[in-house]
Amino acid sequence: MSLVQFDFKSKIWLYQFEGATTWHFVTMAKKESLVIKDLFSEKRKGWGSIKVTATIGNTTWNTSIFPGDDSCYALPIKAAVRKSEKIQVGDLIKYTIEIDPD
Repeated sequence: MSLVQFDFKSKIWLYQFEGATTWHFVTMAKKESLVIKDLFSEKRKGWGSIKVTATIGNTTWNTSIFPGDDSCYALPIKAAVRKSEKIQVGDLIKYTIEIDPD
């Protein structure tokens, strides 16, 4: 089976852990998140994460998505990607994730 692709548009938001550590995320739509959970539940790893290949603009990287309390998956956006694509908290961005079903 070939890679399964999902396209999204979401706003970047900031999560701050205790102290100064922060992470930037986008939250995926609930409908697609439920499809991902149903199709790839056997691929879930620690904290319910699923390995994906993500693309924003011209930047592609390997990462994981994580389930949230609202049944929606969240994609972390690392600093190098934000810098390369010139995106900040609150920006509405288009992105793609691909999941290898094998």
